[in-house]
Amino acid sequence: MAGNSFGQLFRITTFGESHGEAIGVIIDGCPAGLAVDLEYIQGELDKRKPGQSKITTQRKESDTAKILSGVFEGTTTGTPIAILIPNEDQRSKDYTHNVDVFRPSHADYTYQIKYGIRDHRGGGRSSARETAARVAAGALAKLLLKTQGIEIVAHVSSVGTIDAPNVFIDNTDEFIAEREKNIVRCADPATAEEMIAFIDSIRKQGDTVGGKVSCYIKGCPVGLGDPVFDKLHADLGKAMLSINAVHGFDYGSGFSGSEMRGSEHNDIFIKNAAGAVVTRTNFSGGIQGGISNGMPIEFRVAFKPVATIMQSQQTIDREGNAAEISGKGRHDPCVVPRAVPIVEAMAALVLADHWLRNRNSRLS
Repeated sequence: MAGNSFGQLFRITTFGESHGEAIGVIIDGCPAGLAVDLEYIQGELDKRKPGQSKITTQRKESDTAKILSGVFEGTTTGTPIAILIPNEDQRSKDYTHNVDVFRPSHADYTYQIKYGIRDHRGGGRSSARETAARVAAGALAKLLLKTQGIEIVAHVSSVGTIDAPNVFIDNTDEFIAEREKNIVRCADPATAEEMIAFIDSIRKQGDTVGGKVSCYIKGCPVGLGDPVFDKLHADLGKAMLSINAVHGFDYGSGFSGSEMRGSEHNDIFIKNAAGAVVTRTNFSGGIQGGISNGMPIEFRVAFKPVATIMQSQQTIDREGNAAEISGKGRHDPCVVPRAVPIVEAMAALVLADHWLRNRNSRLS
């Protein structure tokens, strides 16, 4: 199966299935000499792991990361880094009902037709369980970016039709601390409580709901991104759209920019008090011509409702006969609280890759 690797210079390849022995990732291209904070990597995984609260799946996984290679005495050696995350709480019997039946809006049908075989246990390779490997790799990328003063933070900005007000990020550590005070990971406390109550009511109905994650990148230098097909926003878009359940990506003014005039939308260049070139507005979302312009990079990621619902639905079986199916097992009523670290991780992988590529863009 192709399509399991991501990145050019900072390149990852993930492996494993939802109900296999383990999942993991190989990271190639990470420079030697980077101090590896395993506690930090584990902390990022803990934000994604299941069983966190009443509004997430109750599957219990410690998601304990084990580094197998590429790190010596706490420092990267420049060789491939292998990280393994064992699966500990598989309940394959929860999926015996869909051995021959296709679940609506899942990858069951498409995998079966494309490969002629599929792992029905939790979706196998198509399961969002795979994203734990991305978070581990992304945590390492974030450590690399921090050495360059680049910081990435995200939060849940909407659930269903509940939208959080725009947040101003001055100190990223304080922003994360505020976000982590609630189980939905929204940086606005009042909105967070409303979101939690809504998700819990949806869960009790046996249904699911979607939402959005907003991401902010601070400290990004001018010059990341390549023409023509490797524009920074294009690679960020691909990264986000590769995440399970993602149905939309926009940056800067996004789709609302199509309703504006050029005289309104243009970001005027000025020099700030420190003499640095900035723009008065940031409708470009920190990216112009596909290249970072030094302003904060801002984008949003839209997640669809989780496809598995605890209600009966009509479908077909492998022979094309009409069938009925109802969700079983442990599933998220809303994926966005656990998606926050995944969005950050994928953004970090893109930025780390483009930062390495940009070092070769000119002689001096």
